[in-house]
Amino acid sequence: MKGRRIIPIQPEPGSNLPPDQRQAVRAAVERYRDAPGPLLQVLHSVQNTLGYVPKDAVAMIAWELNLSRAEVHGVVTFYHYFRQEQPGTHVVHLCRAEACQSVGAVALEAHAKQSLGVDFHGTTADGAITLEPVYCLGNCALGPSMMIGDKLQGRVTPRRFDQLMAQARATQEIGA
Repeated sequence: MKGRRIIPIQPEPGSNLPPDQRQAVRAAVERYRDAPGPLLQVLHSVQNTLGYVPKDAVAMIAWELNLSRAEVHGVVTFYHYFRQEQPGTHVVHLCRAEACQSVGAVALEAHAKQSLGVDFHGTTADGAITLEPVYCLGNCALGPSMMIGDKLQGRVTPRRFDQLMAQARATQEIGA
């Protein structure tokens, strides 16, 4: 026995994820495994299903796609679209493109950050709203624009922003 090293058994990557998250990652990998360059498709699928890419999913995705953890982590952190923390109930995207800026998006952004008490990529203390930047929503003629979930809003003023946030919070309280 002298001189023999004991190698600890490593848990399966992703085994510390809750079962529903592990299943979502597994389903995404199985769906896109044979696609050319499947990593981005897998990450988008996971985020679409879970709302974010859990940090513990990185090892599982890397293992399943025969990539290094560093490769997967690098992609998740390079693209601002991917979240590593669970978002609020409502994700609000504010347009920061030039067309919207020219009609008041800068003031709207300042108002949104102040009224929500968060910066971009932050979630309100009550978990209701996550604020995200976006660089064009394709609604330039009706700027400043924003999206709440998948609902596009145009000509958003600070007053209208507050009304929309109140509606979003009311929806959360009702449980819709």
